[in-house]
Amino acid sequence: QAQLVESGGGLVQAGGSLRLSCAASGFSFITYPMGWFRQAPGKKREFVAAVTRNGGSTDYADSTKDRFAISRDNSENMVYLQMNSLKSDDTAVYFCAAGQPWAGLLRNEMGYHFWGQGTQVTVSA
Repeated sequence: QAQLVESGGGLVQAGGSLRLSCAASGFSFITYPMGWFRQAPGKKREFVAAVTRNGGSTDYADSTKDRFAISRDNSENMVYLQMNSLKSDDTAVYFCAAGQPWAGLLRNEMGYHFWGQGTQVTVSA
């Protein structure tokens, strides 16, 4: 059974940093591109970042580009999201997701097969 478990969320002051982790199990991790999404209260879930199967290419939303970095460790079945220069607008529940097997980078959440339960990130002004 496929499972994604996020961790690393919490409360941080504006300008601070957090590193989110996502542990994958129950599926062939290396065959899936991975992504991070987030959902703020009262808003739709939105794309944050994605990484290809081998970690060689990445994609970011305009709002997170230059501040966030996605990476993966295929030997450990882990995906990470390093978040720097955090702003109050970054406050949301952050979700890890696995995309289409053998596919490339995806921004559309409809293209993702497995989802984690999310981890809360709160940035105080």
